[in-house]
Amino acid sequence: MVSRFPLFVVDAFTDRPFAGNPAAVCLLPAWQSDSWLQQVGREMNLSETAFLVRNAGGFDLRWFTPKVEVDLCGHATLASAHVLWQENLANTNGAIQFTTRSGILSAAKRGDDIELDFPLKPEEIAPMPDGLAEALGAKPVYVGLNQFDYLVELTTESALRGLAPDFPRLAKLGVRGVIVTSRSDDAKFDFVSRFFAPGSGINEDPVTGSAHCCLAGFWRKRLGKTDFVAYQASERGGVVKVRIQGERVLLGGRAVTISKGELFA
Repeated sequence: MVSRFPLFVVDAFTDRPFAGNPAAVCLLPAWQSDSWLQQVGREMNLSETAFLVRNAGGFDLRWFTPKVEVDLCGHATLASAHVLWQENLANTNGAIQFTTRSGILSAAKRGDDIELDFPLKPEEIAPMPDGLAEALGAKPVYVGLNQFDYLVELTTESALRGLAPDFPRLAKLGVRGVIVTSRSDDAKFDFVSRFFAPGSGINEDPVTGSAHCCLAGFWRKRLGKTDFVAYQASERGGVVKVRIQGERVLLGGRAVTISKGELFA
């Protein structure tokens, strides 16, 4: 007997189709095996596939790249909340609670935006690992490390936009990914970034909510503020509104459903 599961593709951190970061969202009545979840993530071949199972207080949520399960993902969480409200599976007037490998996360509507409540993931200054500058093809002015990623600051936005990394070399660094950031040349944005995670099966992620859990604290120290508008300068591009509250960071953005169907598996 073939099972059928609702399946959506959503562009997150954008207000128009074919921009931002696409995520698959799969609604399950109960958890399937880890190997099945990973196979679906590989089949979807997007930077993340989110799986949701209803629980007593909200939803259990897990995220898979084509290669691995990850501990924290912003854009697929935003996409999940968007689907749940779109399908009338959650109260539009209240927050949605997600139980994840990073604890309880929540999503709430803020006007036309969805705002995620995530943990801050601050970096600390770190020695530059062997091969990092060569893999990026640029000289960092700062290197930090947090729970998941290296964070690299470059002097200019043009240097950041011009990066053409050696992905096989980056994959050997032994971290989830590498966040690269600089101040923005555009007065509409406080900072820009790119995110490379070839070791996790994603050469460049279009818009990375969880990276902003690190970037928020980094730019607070440099700019002396707690509210930001950030731009991730990937080919698709996306805008992330960032607000620090204590040890949490609120990530705001919009989402657009691209397709809706069923998974037969």
